[in-house]
Amino acid sequence: MSVIVRFAPSPTGIPHVGGMRTVLFNYFFAKAGFGKFILRIEDTDQARKVEGAVEAIEESLMWLGVAWDEYEVQSKRLSHYKKYAEELVSKGKAREDDGAIRFNVPKEGATSWIDAVGNKKIEFLNSEIEDFIILKKDGFPTYHLANVVDDHLMNISHVIRGDDWIPSAPKHIMLYQAFGWEPPVFAHVPNVLGSEGRKKLSKRHGAKSALDYKKEGILSDAIVNYLMLLGWTPKNDREILTTSEIIQEFKLEDIHTAPAIFDERKLLWMNGEYIRAKSDEDLINLLKEFNKDEKEVLKILENRQILSLTKTRMNTLVDFKKLVTSETTNLSGEENKIRESLLAELEQVSSWNKDEIFSVFKIILDKYQIRMPVLYKIFTGKETGLPLPDFLEALGKDVSLARIR
Repeated sequence: MSVIVRFAPSPTGIPHVGGMRTVLFNYFFAKAGFGKFILRIEDTDQARKVEGAVEAIEESLMWLGVAWDEYEVQSKRLSHYKKYAEELVSKGKAREDDGAIRFNVPKEGATSWIDAVGNKKIEFLNSEIEDFIILKKDGFPTYHLANVVDDHLMNISHVIRGDDWIPSAPKHIMLYQAFGWEPPVFAHVPNVLGSEGRKKLSKRHGAKSALDYKKEGILSDAIVNYLMLLGWTPKNDREILTTSEIIQEFKLEDIHTAPAIFDERKLLWMNGEYIRAKSDEDLINLLKEFNKDEKEVLKILENRQILSLTKTRMNTLVDFKKLVTSETTNLSGEENKIRESLLAELEQVSSWNKDEIFSVFKIILDKYQIRMPVLYKIFTGKETGLPLPDFLEALGKDVSLARIR
């Protein structure tokens, strides 16, 4: 069987990362099977369409490195759905209902399929499923009809989606049977849960989109790696994988049958590993693009010594600016006196290196019986940061004294 899969979002908002995980499962399954990945915008519910959502979906996929082989928009295919709905009426499989068309569900027996996730049989009694609308009064199809017609016409081989779609699957299988078409392989993936492990990760419960994480300084290859591990485990339980390694190893039968839990701390750890694996040149280019409107940060990026200090301490691209810039703060009278004393001592340092700088710090710490957080506050407005003597050496004497002034 040639592999053809699709991602079929409704443009009602930006998909959160749980939805993006399902996109990646589809994409890497297609790549592993030398198949095709189709992006299909399911915009038949015009009332719920959100301005800019389609563009955000496209940007999310492009940032994650997901390239589609075909692009379809359902609202441009309305003639297909009307034709097939009327075909079912002519066959006696559906009926007209006050300007709409309603599918007649067979009330005898059951509808079942073998799901590719867990290789398990799932069955619904037909008597428990009500007749359902397939074409609305306005001529637009409902999700069920449009989904089945498009999957058939696009030769979709595998439908990989969240397991909250399981209740819809028997309706789709009935439609396939009514048309006399072969259904695709269904693979219903357990949903991603929030960090507390109880609720499904969703926009309603504060789940972020891929673009939110992009703005927060997460690298695209890091989040792809992390999301693929939510519900799938590669050989030897490795955690850091390239896209080519994922393509080589990913199989539907290896998807877990239990829900995965999204742990943002784990994502931050993994992102830090990806940052440290970057060459200095690549990291500088990433940071320049990320901080393109930050003149002070761009100037500091020219200093390789500072880059070396920050690289081992960053978990996101945002961290660089946090580590190298100062915040405005109000010093107490005592702290201001310490600042003036510190400035006077540092002005006398002739050989500007971390050892000499630390000697001055020791004099000030002993004289005023204070601890390092006070000196951090004087220099940066924060109580922690990069190793202060090393950082000031890298900044140079003029810049360091300008900051303390």
